[in-house]
Amino acid sequence: MGAAYSSCSSYSLAFPTDIFYSPPVTTLSKSNPRSNSNSFLCPTRKIFHTHLVKPLKIMSQTSLPSSGLAVKCGKVEEVETQEEGSARKPMFDYHGIDQDLLQEMVYDALVWSSLHGLLVGDKSVQRSGKVPGVGLVHAPFALLPVPFPESHWRQACELAPIFSELVDRVSLDGKFLQESLSRTKKADAFTSRLLDIHSKMLEINKKEEIRLGLYRSDYMLDEQTKSLLQIELNTISSSFPGLSCLVTELHRTLLNHYGEVLGLDPKRIPGNTALSHFVEAFAKAWTEYNNPRAVVMFVVQAEERNMYDQHWISAVLKERHRITTIRKTMAEIDTEGELLSDGTLLVGGKAIAVIYFRAGYMPNDYPSESEWKARLLMEQSSAIKCPSISYHLAGTKKIQQELAKPDVLERFLDNKEDIAKLRKCFAGLWSLDDSEIVKKAIEIPELFVMKPQREGGGNNIYGIDVRETLLRLQKEGTDGSAAYILMQRVFPNVFATVLMRDGICHKDQAISELGIYSAYLRNKNKVIVNDQCGYLLRTKVSSSDEGGVAAGFAVLDSIYLT
Repeated sequence: MGAAYSSCSSYSLAFPTDIFYSPPVTTLSKSNPRSNSNSFLCPTRKIFHTHLVKPLKIMSQTSLPSSGLAVKCGKVEEVETQEEGSARKPMFDYHGIDQDLLQEMVYDALVWSSLHGLLVGDKSVQRSGKVPGVGLVHAPFALLPVPFPESHWRQACELAPIFSELVDRVSLDGKFLQESLSRTKKADAFTSRLLDIHSKMLEINKKEEIRLGLYRSDYMLDEQTKSLLQIELNTISSSFPGLSCLVTELHRTLLNHYGEVLGLDPKRIPGNTALSHFVEAFAKAWTEYNNPRAVVMFVVQAEERNMYDQHWISAVLKERHRITTIRKTMAEIDTEGELLSDGTLLVGGKAIAVIYFRAGYMPNDYPSESEWKARLLMEQSSAIKCPSISYHLAGTKKIQQELAKPDVLERFLDNKEDIAKLRKCFAGLWSLDDSEIVKKAIEIPELFVMKPQREGGGNNIYGIDVRETLLRLQKEGTDGSAAYILMQRVFPNVFATVLMRDGICHKDQAISELGIYSAYLRNKNKVIVNDQCGYLLRTKVSSSDEGGVAAGFAVLDSIYLT
């Protein structure tokens, strides 16, 4: 799910670095920046077959400029420091690139994207969201990576397994979830329906013994304080694990050819293992379910132009683990679903081992009672839900705000160092019950963001609209304010970038949001997986408030460690 930026996603496919062919760094000349053109393209068969190898380290093949550190599963480990790249001063003012050279890079990037599956459905083609292969267009992407401090990159990676453990523990406290969201339930019909399902699971004492979470924690680097601040934690439909890896590989390929001219070293772009780790998490969950004839079911929207990001997961699951996936809308699940007496969920006659939600996170996904019946049926089953209703609710904005209150983290975590690390990344978060903060937000609305309990981008309230909404809610005097939280607006660094959309190159000033993926799998008391697993960088023009790629506000990007 593409999340929105708190200050101020496009589509595609991707294999992570550890399953991708990485061409060697070539020796370039100024007169011929593409002196070794044979390594520019990676044969499709090589991309596809290399995913069968054992996943490499998250920072494999990546040389850092000074420390020789790599990040693996949220931990920092020593690696062999490789030779420095170019001696030229890095050129991060991408608007200063020679126009002829820029056009060459643009052309090469578009060719690479087309040949390597960095694609989405074209919204101007009616059937592009339903029929694979119809109306393809490259996913929106940035031409070159964004410079990002290594220390903050390591901080974000180290936080991933801590947040995953926190979500799991919060999910087990049904009383906390119900009480924290009780006022929101009165003001927000969608959250109310989710809580109703959660209440029914509590009433029947439904236990999720095998729990699978695939999350993405989104951050911005505040320019004034130089602090890495969390924007939100996505616990349902964390999109782009496939396409984000392709953008990383595209940028590495471009720097292999043009890096010496630009003074940029491709080894300083961290490897992206999101797709590989997602696949491994699904495979291990499927194994824990222990039914070799069962399948993994993707819950999808009826029209999905980002289907190829999802198909990469299915393809690698099939090739690497011979696990079958099926795709069903919630309406189809209601029609075809059957719950056996032992809790087994059958859909279309197939037993379901794992349910992966790439839909169901916003009201539009429930146009009728049929979809709500399907959601309840899935929750009642013994299938492993990714996420369960408890994990879903643990990722709501209100719970994020509750966890930021004094002494609340201590309710769920014991390690004081972990608690301190989480608190360090928390931005200001407030309930609208706080009259002093509301007063300040009305006086200086540009310093705040109003967030409803929604995912997917395009939902937040900014600027003068914050003041107007708060005044309207005060005048109405109802529970409507409980549908929102207030968040400190983060002001990240603005930089020059080159954005690619629909084959057209745009130079603009932009900001970025870093998302760190994590995977968590637990069977009763045994934690099987708790890993940081790749990243998503989204870049958008600095004049735009919202930032979801799938919502059309941003482009896919990667980072260059500085």
